[in-house]
Amino acid sequence: MVCGMNNIDTLWEQVLGRQASADFLYAVTTMGVYCRPSCPSPRPLRQNVRFFPSPPEAEAAGFRACKRCDPKGERARLAQDVVRDACAFMEASEDVPSLDALAKRSGFSKFHFLRMFRDHTGLTPRSYAEGVRARRLHAALANGERVADAVAGAGFGSESRVYEKTGALLGMTPGSVRRGGQGEQIRTAFADCPFGRLLVGATDKGVCFIGFAEPDEALMGDLRRRFPRARVTTDDAALADTVRTVVAFLHEPKQALDLPLDLRGTAFQLRVWRTLCTIPAGETRTYAQLAAMAGNPKAIRAVARSCAVNPVSLAVPCHRIIGSDGNLTGYRWGVPRKQALLERERDSRQA
Repeated sequence: MVCGMNNIDTLWEQVLGRQASADFLYAVTTMGVYCRPSCPSPRPLRQNVRFFPSPPEAEAAGFRACKRCDPKGERARLAQDVVRDACAFMEASEDVPSLDALAKRSGFSKFHFLRMFRDHTGLTPRSYAEGVRARRLHAALANGERVADAVAGAGFGSESRVYEKTGALLGMTPGSVRRGGQGEQIRTAFADCPFGRLLVGATDKGVCFIGFAEPDEALMGDLRRRFPRARVTTDDAALADTVRTVVAFLHEPKQALDLPLDLRGTAFQLRVWRTLCTIPAGETRTYAQLAAMAGNPKAIRAVARSCAVNPVSLAVPCHRIIGSDGNLTGYRWGVPRKQALLERERDSRQA
């Protein structure tokens, strides 16, 4: 029996529901293995299941770790190191590295490397590398470089390629990015929240930025990178009600965070963000399910990218998206906070 958890029926219900946030393990006596509750393996018979609080207890009882759900996290840590190295390599490369070169660098086959990269980033290496080039282009334009120079410096062969894919690359024309919010005013306000510091930014149209769980200077730096030429001012009074609404949501997220928003992105990104807002609090969807809900079932990677660049977390609840295996995937503000948000939402629904 798991220490401190006496309701075995509740644990079994979490196993049946493949609850990703559950903090215990179950072992199958007929198989000799122990698993996470979210394991994709077929559910065993109840009479063949035992529960344990952690891997050492399960192994002391004679069970070995499941190779599918990796309850000790060993394969996951190895994969994270491989993916982190590949991302750093692409960030430092002037050109887009080939899949062959990346797989050879990792020491794995192309198929295995590609699967690891997709599982951990939601993107193909090619899509990630294109994103690197797009960020370089965005940064150069935001710094005031001429469009032609920025395009060449980012590694694109010609301006025509950028203008052909303006929406996908930047969400606006290169000229708009180059202006970087020039002529606009963004009011901001900081506050304390259950996850540390919170920053809210808003234009006259609505909230354009929500960030949390980082130092004030890091949060402000993130906002300024998005609007490098906007006039950013502190206006606690004007944003007091908005900040209170966000903090209240973090304390007790029973309902959606309903705020006027100023969202800027491609037509596809806006569609994904609107679709995210239809997922009820405490529930989750996979990237594939979100793509289908957004009307484009094949655009799973593009959906993942849209979640990654979401500027108003919490209001657009990208924390409700999980991996196809039921595990929590990357989150801008940290996977532990993603887990905590989901748990708070589930607790609020049950209260």
